Amino acid sequence: MRRIPCGERPGWREIAREAGFTFHTLDGARYWDESYAYAFSLTEIEEAIEGPSAELHGLCLAFVADAVSDERILASLAIPEAAWDTVRASWLRGDPSLYGRLDLSYGGTGPAKLLEYNADTPTALYESAVFQWLWLEQGLRDGRLPAGSDQFNAIHERLIARLSQIAPPGLVAFAADTSGPEDLGTAGYLQDCAVQAGCETILLDLAQIGLRADGAFCGPDERAFAALFKLYPWEWAFQDAFGPAVAAAPTRFLEPPWKMVLSNKGLLAHLWAREPGHPNLLPAYFEDDPACASLGACVRKPLLSREGANVEIFSAEGARIAGEAGPYGAEGTIRQGLAELPRFDGRRPLVGAWIVGDAPAGLCIRESDGPITGDGALFVPHLIEPA
Repeated sequence: MRRIPCGERPGWREIAREAGFTFHTLDGARYWDESYAYAFSLTEIEEAIEGPSAELHGLCLAFVADAVSDERILASLAIPEAAWDTVRASWLRGDPSLYGRLDLSYGGTGPAKLLEYNADTPTALYESAVFQWLWLEQGLRDGRLPAGSDQFNAIHERLIARLSQIAPPGLVAFAADTSGPEDLGTAGYLQDCAVQAGCETILLDLAQIGLRADGAFCGPDERAFAALFKLYPWEWAFQDAFGPAVAAAPTRFLEPPWKMVLSNKGLLAHLWAREPGHPNLLPAYFEDDPACASLGACVRKPLLSREGANVEIFSAEGARIAGEAGPYGAEGTIRQGLAELPRFDGRRPLVGAWIVGDAPAGLCIRESDGPITGDGALFVPHLIEPA
């Protein structure tokens, strides 16, 4: 794994506009950066990222199977008791998952380490699936990238295939906060995949979702949704007025309620308790566990934190050496052994391994200048170097 200069495509912003990538710059700050790329060998992709990601996802599913029947686990994850039956029924019914993203610390040496599982509302999807692939194709065409370069990226095709498998007959809705370019772009991209999968679809704002008298979720025209993708965390949804209606609704959800079990940092403590010493896991414990004292340098994470908010890093001596502000933490915290992000030219890449259905499908790189990957991190494309 290495960080290589490759030069920007002339007029790449116009290319992005034509491709529908409207959020390559956010609030005046660059989000997409193609002046550099991360290069991997095929062995690194297959043996250090793809294989371990499949195994980690399998461990997570096995954990869900146990968690839904153990109220102590559900309580430890701060899942509200009123949601337990809904989460359990969703799993036992076999409600299918569409996608998720495992975030890994990996720098080309040693095993990748799981930092968290974005299993409910992961973004960075369109740019991973489509725009970085377009960057590869054009880089090969124009000679900016070595001939024979490839990319670990079957995300687009897998999403279409998965939606064709799991979308029920009827109207499939895609909802997000449409005032946010990234959220709108993610929901709109998945809607496009669903159209290619043969689904009848609608794209709408979260505030336009309603509830019919028969218990089905619907849009402003009151036509029932057969399925609803919502870029809105389940922990928020269950606090809303419509939360109690989820259990009895005929509407199926993407992602399903059981994904609450995985989109929670408490997962990391439970996985370590089940698989201590696993090469792709870091030691992790709930904050009140005396075993936290054994960690040395560690990271304190709220159970429901997103985009690095309220994450803190502590030295082996207990000194706080980095941290981010945010609204999380009251729900509980864990401590996880520190796996520092690698440094390349002073930059720190976070590897995101995409899971579509139950199989690894591609990766993305988010790059920051500090030890915590926040919402200001850059998206940097990747390639697999020819042998």
